[in-house]
Amino acid sequence: MSITAAEVNNLRKQTGAGMMDCKNALQEAEGDSDKAIEILRLKGQKVAAKRGDRETGEGAVLAATNAAGSFGVLLSLNCETDFVAKNDEFVGVAQTLLDLALNANLTSKEALMEQTYPGAGFTVAEKITEQIGKIGEKIDVSAFQTLSGGQVAAYIHPGNRLATLVGFSTAVDAEVGRDVAMQAAAMAPVALDETTIPADLIEKERAIGKELAIQEGKPEEMAEKIAEGRLKKWFKEATLVNQLFIKDNKVSVAQYVKSGNADAVLTGFCREALD
Repeated sequence: MSITAAEVNNLRKQTGAGMMDCKNALQEAEGDSDKAIEILRLKGQKVAAKRGDRETGEGAVLAATNAAGSFGVLLSLNCETDFVAKNDEFVGVAQTLLDLALNANLTSKEALMEQTYPGAGFTVAEKITEQIGKIGEKIDVSAFQTLSGGQVAAYIHPGNRLATLVGFSTAVDAEVGRDVAMQAAAMAPVALDETTIPADLIEKERAIGKELAIQEGKPEEMAEKIAEGRLKKWFKEATLVNQLFIKDNKVSVAQYVKSGNADAVLTGFCREALD
């Protein structure tokens, strides 16, 4: 059947798909725009399956908190190329997903995928499929983390490749929250404190410390004591509360937090970065 340029243009405005894709979809749907949209979405599903083994090492990593500052979401919407990652529309989709998760107090990626995408009439999962068909790259939400607390602060490093959330037991000054969130971004701690480090990681560090001491010619009994000393030093470097504060290396992060509010303690953090 004959498809007018106006019909093609209207479908293109609705979906963002290419002119020829829109025309072909309308012809296949015999002019029914709703069916044409479904055809384009199905095309996206085919593209998704075809590109399922591609690496999605680029993207946008975003984090934010609710108005009360008691709940935060960090997510990474990934794609294949830097060109797409810097596209305003792609970043806009990532921001919409972040806002949706915050407004609905979502705590899992699965719950996010089931939400209706604003203004679309279909789910977030289907929106991502639509974007795959439109852009021609594999797209996925590779990270979704949340944090709750007396106060939560967020930080996004310029370029949208690194973001953090940090949680406190009670309210802290906005500058303190941002400083600690930036500390987590810059110093990449492996855990909040030594009690939250996985046991296998501690044993690995202990074994490395002992082996280095033995290589230095120390007897085994002494090597074990040296390993414990090195482990304690590693705890200070690898845990957020014990790290030296980057703006004042005379105090730890925990001490810096208490300098603003003696009752405040760090309760958790999330960090996500694109390599």
